Amino acid sequence: MCAFTVEGVVPDYKDVDRLRRYISEQGKIEPTRKTGTSAKNQRLLAQAIKRARYLALLPYAPEHSINIGMRSGR
Repeated sequence: MCAFTVEGVVPDYKDVDRLRRYISEQGKIEPTRKTGTSAKNQRLLAQAIKRARYLALLPYAPEHSINIGMRSGR
């Protein structure tokens, strides 16, 4: 059963900790067959993750979060 349905919550772009659970180590959105979310909540989840990335709450790629503090003199 879908975790969002069980908990009674809707995927939200501001809930970054919850969204990180649905992103792979390569920075891709995990598929429904792996996460167990319903089709409706998977669409809402993808939209929330993309919105959080656009607002820089989540990185687009894992390297962005690792190398962000290593810039030199800019």
